[in-house]
Amino acid sequence: MTQNTVEKTPVTLLGLGAMGTALARTWLSAGHPLTVWNRTPARAAALAAEGARVADSAAAAVAASPLIVVCLLDDASVEEVLADTDLVGRDLVNLTTSTPAQARARAEWARERGARYLDGGIMAVPPMIGAPEAGGYVFYSGSPELFERHRETLAVPAGTTYVGEDAGFAALHDVALLSAMYGMFAGVAHAFALIRKEDIDPAALAPLLADWLVAMAPAVHQTADQLRSGDYTKGVVSNLAMQVAGTPTFLSTAEQQGVSPELLNPYFELMRRRLAEGSGEEDLTGVIDLLMH
Repeated sequence: MTQNTVEKTPVTLLGLGAMGTALARTWLSAGHPLTVWNRTPARAAALAAEGARVADSAAAAVAASPLIVVCLLDDASVEEVLADTDLVGRDLVNLTTSTPAQARARAEWARERGARYLDGGIMAVPPMIGAPEAGGYVFYSGSPELFERHRETLAVPAGTTYVGEDAGFAALHDVALLSAMYGMFAGVAHAFALIRKEDIDPAALAPLLADWLVAMAPAVHQTADQLRSGDYTKGVVSNLAMQVAGTPTFLSTAEQQGVSPELLNPYFELMRRRLAEGSGEEDLTGVIDLLMH
């Protein structure tokens, strides 16, 4: 073991699914002493060959390192796996996908057991881990002191973005971005469905569609500015009244192409409702207010 390895923070990793295994390999490659545990021990064999210490229980794994990283299936798995472990004095970083409420409850749960807590939301898929050029990163929230203490170690697998002391904020940012992603996927699905029966190569439409989405992306900054100022008419180019007037064309085109409008209709209905409230000169930002309970 080299002097460089000795100086690196020891890490315990609980959970060796595809993401956990990718995380493990980056810490090993960077020279961090790594202890791993997985419910299915066979998954740890390859990592053992690469230098990881395999613990025979979650409790033994937790006892092996001051920094405990958890990457399990869900919040219930975290509670089950850590139930019989001694967390006193440990730094617990939970990278398991959860809701903001679950993250806040888990932070309190950890504090009651004497641990310091950070929650994380991974904005990457396993191939992006350990590949800085891929652009993957992890949202972190919770103790700012804990984040600073382990920032360098946490940055080994992927970039780090700290979003606040509220332990639920990492999960909230994670779900907010992924929700926008699924909305984009819905629009892409509808676009491809429109040409599906025509003599149009999807591969020819793809770059046009991708470039258009990129060109539209800066609109999120205008939306944020309008939300912050409360002036939804600020910088409007195509107002709500004009956009609502154009929606029948989209619905008629879908009907003519034999495509269900079910991905468009909910948003169009919100636009019509906002217009009915007398907000025709606004941008589309007012739709956000209609979503709030």
